[in-house]
Amino acid sequence: MTAEPPVSPHLRRAQALERARQAESRQAGELVRQFAADAQAAGLPPVRFTARPYDGGSRYRTDVEGWYLKRDQSVGVGTDGLFYVMSVPRSWRARFTGAHLEPSDPPLELGKGGRDGESMPMAQALAQRLDWPR
Repeated sequence: MTAEPPVSPHLRRAQALERARQAESRQAGELVRQFAADAQAAGLPPVRFTARPYDGGSRYRTDVEGWYLKRDQSVGVGTDGLFYVMSVPRSWRARFTGAHLEPSDPPLELGKGGRDGESMPMAQALAQRLDWPR
C-alpha cells in the first residue's frame, strides 16, 4: 500500500476557492433561472442577442434570445434560463451567419473586479431589469 503524497497548502487553498466559486455559481444560477421565468410571466419581450468580438468592433447576431442585464448589452439571461456574456471570437463567418453563444457560469456579483461603481449583486441587477421600460 502506498501513502498519498501530501497536498500543498496552495493546492488546498485553490481547491477551496474553486468549491466556493462553484457554490456561488449554483446560487446565482437559481436566481437567473427564476428571473427567466419571472420575465416570461411578466410578458417582458425577449430580444435576439448580439455579441461583440473580444477585441471590440462591430456586433454579430447570435443564436440566443433573452434579456440584457446591463444597458451596455454585455451580459444577459437567455429564455432558456442560462447566463450569457456577449463576447465571442472575431470571425468573418459570424459577420454573415451570426455567432454562437455558449452559456457562462453566472456570478453572484455582476461586474465584480470591474471599475468602481460598476459591480452589483446579481439579485439586485435581476430585480432592476424587471423594471426597465419595455
